Amino acid sequence: MMSAVSAAQPRYAQIKETIRRRIQSGHWREGFQIPSEHKLLEEFSVSRMTVHRALRDLTDEGLLTRVQGLGTFVAERPTSMDVVELRSIADEIAARGNRHSCAVESLSAVTADSGLARRFNRPVGSALFHSIVVHRESDVPVQLEERWVNPEVAPDYLDQDFTQQTPGAYLMRLESSPQVEHVIEAVAPTPDIARLLEIPPTEPCLRVTRRTWVNGQVVTVAMLVHPGSRYRLGARFQAPPP
Repeated sequence: MMSAVSAAQPRYAQIKETIRRRIQSGHWREGFQIPSEHKLLEEFSVSRMTVHRALRDLTDEGLLTRVQGLGTFVAERPTSMDVVELRSIADEIAARGNRHSCAVESLSAVTADSGLARRFNRPVGSALFHSIVVHRESDVPVQLEERWVNPEVAPDYLDQDFTQQTPGAYLMRLESSPQVEHVIEAVAPTPDIARLLEIPPTEPCLRVTRRTWVNGQVVTVAMLVHPGSRYRLGARFQAPPP
């Protein structure tokens, strides 16, 4: 229900504020598919044009994302995490005094399925670049990197030699002050991951899913899988004052 204070606003602005409150209150969480335009125009007793303008404005503001063929969702907003430093794995290995090498297993153009479309805030079927790289430390596999990249940000991605420069290092040159999201999970390896990392299929792995934004645009989504016996994740940072 709209408040008396908001009644003086245009109808599309009232609908915007109602939807905004539902998102900010947590009633509609990130990734939630909001009701269709038809259901919203029935709820608010307004025209489709009025609902469409409200949703368009909220999409432009980054609160909603519209995925062609699927619907409209509460946008997943970037979070900044300092617990994991944004650093090339080649630099990590060099800092330990060891030698980095890698093998490029796959490098191609793909189209976004519904899951990737939501992560990138792009329509289903949009073009993306995809790579799979196995990183080695002194000839021992320590990371399987599967990455998807926005071609609008890195149009020359497929032309790079990632045995000479890691995908992460290449993208860091293009990203100016990116926002970074890390999700860290313990996972069991798939048969392909176990084969590429040269580990038993029963060995637990650590998976870091990393997503970066620049100016509100998703640049890349990467899944970094490490054998549990060969990798530790840690950080040193200054705690804020109480």
